[in-house]
Amino acid sequence: MTVRQYKPNDLPEMTAIWNEVVKAGDAFPQEECLTEETGAAFFAQQSYTGVAEENGRIFGLYILHPNNVGRCGHICNASYAVAGDARGKHIGEQLVLDCIAQGRAHGFRILQFNAVVESNVHARHLYERLGFIQLGTIRGGFRMKSGEYVNICPYYREL
Repeated sequence: MTVRQYKPNDLPEMTAIWNEVVKAGDAFPQEECLTEETGAAFFAQQSYTGVAEENGRIFGLYILHPNNVGRCGHICNASYAVAGDARGKHIGEQLVLDCIAQGRAHGFRILQFNAVVESNVHARHLYERLGFIQLGTIRGGFRMKSGEYVNICPYYREL
């Protein structure tokens, strides 16, 4: 598995994987799926967009971008998506490790996750294993697809 910067010909697979997570309604705040056009614009506007690829197939991706501006512009944020049929193969770990390296390379000093859903235990264990620190819990900070409000856990890690 190789993690690399995305290319325009990756967009159909990237958009499909991203939309799979959006449709599940249990991890990303977005409610609207990307089209090929909106996906191209969305991924291009990030500081960096990486994909996990093997034998010509995209298995996952991440976006990296500033979390804020000005005096907090040194803090970045990221989101990760792995194809449903590829979960459990440690692709997420490879994406997070590459994201950490790219965050440093892009001059960021801190990587912060604003809204990790509390029930996303696999992601939370991965982040903690990689040195991320949970900042607390925001009660009812995420609205699931079902309409239920659940807790979110912000995390950060110095780069």
